[in-house]
Amino acid sequence: MLTLTDKDLKGIAPSANNAFSAELAENINKYAAQYGLDTNNRFAAFIAQAAHETDGFRTLEEYASGAKYEGRTDLGNTQKGDGEKFKGRGIFQITGRDNYARISQKMFGDDTLVKNPELLEKPEYAVQSAMIFWNEKNLNKLADKGTVASFNGITKVINGGINGLEDRKAYYEKAKAIYPVTQQKAQGLKR
Repeated sequence: MLTLTDKDLKGIAPSANNAFSAELAENINKYAAQYGLDTNNRFAAFIAQAAHETDGFRTLEEYASGAKYEGRTDLGNTQKGDGEKFKGRGIFQITGRDNYARISQKMFGDDTLVKNPELLEKPEYAVQSAMIFWNEKNLNKLADKGTVASFNGITKVINGGINGLEDRKAYYEKAKAIYPVTQQKAQGLKR
């Protein structure tokens, strides 16, 4: 079983927040196998993406107010105040009423996160919500390839684009130094 220590986490992201970095590592270890993060390729890609999304494991809440999400019906923000209430939280910055509701159903079987969105700022829920998202989007399959293109593809799924790609790659290189990644060999065409 792969493990992430607080020392490893800080090796990847030296400015990680001491107030919760050990708890993040503990919860990544707790949930990794359940969500199939059981190879170096998967673990390194997940940790690198999480490091970027949390500003080097410094925050579990988006710095901006969330006002830019107000009225975003594509996120399910249909009620006044939804933008700020459902701003990015967790290690993958879950955003929007619909995403909070979907993740809440998977974590709690009810609308706990809709009623208490700040729960995603707690390390356990921050980690679990990201792993649920990772699993829903079948990102293990991309991570298994271990290529730059597959890592870029993971970035596009998590970010919706390639914002912060160079930063993500820098974290990926540090993660790969701890969890060496192997590239999947291309399958030959059958005739």
